[in-house]
Amino acid sequence: MTTRGETLQLATRGSDLALRQAATVRDSLSSRRLTVELVEVETTGDQIRDELIHRLGKTGAFVRSLDEKVLDGELDAAVHSMKDMPTERPDRLVVAGVPERAAAEDVLVTPDGRSLDELPEGATVGTSSLRRRAQLLAERDDLTVEPLRGNVDTRIAKLLAPSLQREHQERHEAEQERKGNAGDPDTDEEAEHPYDRTVEEWFDDLTEFERRAMERDPDTEYDAIVLAKAGLHRAGLTRYVGMADLDPDRFVPAPGQGALAVTAVDGDLALDIKDRLDDPQTRVETTVERTILEELGGGCVAPIGVHAQLEGGVVHTRVRVLSQDGTEEVSVGRDVPAERHIDAAQDLAAELAEQGADDLIAEAKRDSTGADDDAATAREEDEE
Repeated sequence: MTTRGETLQLATRGSDLALRQAATVRDSLSSRRLTVELVEVETTGDQIRDELIHRLGKTGAFVRSLDEKVLDGELDAAVHSMKDMPTERPDRLVVAGVPERAAAEDVLVTPDGRSLDELPEGATVGTSSLRRRAQLLAERDDLTVEPLRGNVDTRIAKLLAPSLQREHQERHEAEQERKGNAGDPDTDEEAEHPYDRTVEEWFDDLTEFERRAMERDPDTEYDAIVLAKAGLHRAGLTRYVGMADLDPDRFVPAPGQGALAVTAVDGDLALDIKDRLDDPQTRVETTVERTILEELGGGCVAPIGVHAQLEGGVVHTRVRVLSQDGTEEVSVGRDVPAERHIDAAQDLAAELAEQGADDLIAEAKRDSTGADDDAATAREEDEE
């Protein structure tokens, strides 16, 4: 049982998405007769708001602070997005529970739902993920890929701000023109002024989220951004944007994407959490993905996508390692036996290394100024 009697204290980041994710873990454990209290912890990554993830220096900037609380005995366990987590963990700390995974895929997010093929030539796409950037450029080298950071709601707000501001301006100008034409019998007001509501009425109908977005002054106007499908749904923001799925065979997700993980000190509590929370299929799939990442050693400084799906006795595995500009790649699709999935994942990683993945990863490390060359983490974005 827990180290604190009847209540398990679970560490989480304080962002809206992190709290939503931690709440799902809390509710799942609570339904299995375990009382859980969420405790918000500020992380190193939360404190560094203007630096790209792959230049944060040491890996696990959004994980370490939570796990330190667990190792120090201040809190019982911590919940993470699995793709945040370094593949190398401190001694005594284990991944105690892996709940059932949500969608692993990436999605292209636009104000109007356009697909990648429908974006205009030279369109600006926002992402701070090296993997997403390389895969976008490999598909369409005409795109301009610009950095984009922040929580999911911040990213969506940055995407929507210009279009909301334009509409506000257009409505304001139309209203002023309508007032100027008042009393002129030669003016066809209905044709000239298509809006059926005043600016004030339109603004009143906006949600609080849309109002905050409109007040932003974004440095970059994005035609689209790329996010994890799971994070967007968990954040409850799908109604504000259009989404186009990206084929996971071409846009191979980050290892562990869509999955959550609960860490705890190895022992009875960790076993208790596993018994109550673990999803065997997700455990196998994410183990394959993270084993390949660990063996390749690319961490957060190389564009690496790994996606595994367990079906029957095999794990369908897709791996894609690219240069940072997307012009070179080593990739493979392979079915590995579920009964020996760890050994098979290690063998697959060794094969990829021999085919040139090691060279691409070494080049990415050289190009990543300020990155930790010993990085071993799947982390590529601070909020999905």
